Amino acid sequence: MSILPAGTRRKGTPLDEVALLGRVAAEEMEAFEVLYLTYRPRLLRFIQGMLRQRPLVDEVLDDTMMVVWRKAHTYNHSSKVSTWIFAIAYRQALKALTRPESAPVLDPPESASLAPEPELECQQRELHRQIALALEALSPEHRAVIELTYYLGYSCREIAEIMDCPVDTVKTRMFYARRKLRALLEAREEAI
Repeated sequence: MSILPAGTRRKGTPLDEVALLGRVAAEEMEAFEVLYLTYRPRLLRFIQGMLRQRPLVDEVLDDTMMVVWRKAHTYNHSSKVSTWIFAIAYRQALKALTRPESAPVLDPPESASLAPEPELECQQRELHRQIALALEALSPEHRAVIELTYYLGYSCREIAEIMDCPVDTVKTRMFYARRKLRALLEAREEAI
C-alpha cells in the first residue's frame, strides 16, 4: 500500500503505519510529515494531560517526534506503531517532569464545544476546571493511565507496553487513580 502525501489521504482509508514508519526509517521526509500530522493531535492531548504546561508540552512533542525520526529503524514490530510512539512520548514527558524548570502550572482546559445556554456553558466550564484540578493532583503515572485509557482508548496491555510495566501495575495504578479522582471530586463538590 502506498502512503499518500499529507492532506491527500481519503477519510476512512486505513493508514499502513508499519510501512509509513519503515519509510521514516529510510529518512523520507514526506512519510515523517504524514506520521507527524497523524499523531500530533493525540500526542498533544496525552502530553498535555501529563504535564499541564503548554510550552513544555510543545517541547516534549518535538522531542518525541525527534526520537521517532532518529529511532524509526529500531521499531521491531513487537507492538503497534502507536504503542511504540506513545511509549516514547511517555518517557519524554517523565524526563521533562524531572527538569528543575518544569514546576507545575495548571493551564485552563480548552472548551470542547460551545454550549447553547450560558448557564450550561458555565456549568460545563466549571466541571472541566474541577476535573483538571483533580487530575493535576494525581501523580504523572496515574495521570498517564487515565489519559491513555479514557482519552486515547488504549487497553491495559497497550498501556503496560507504553509505560514499560506489568499489566497488573497498570490496573493497580488505574484503581488508585480513579479512587483518588473520586475522592478529590467529592471533596470539591462538598466545598461548593
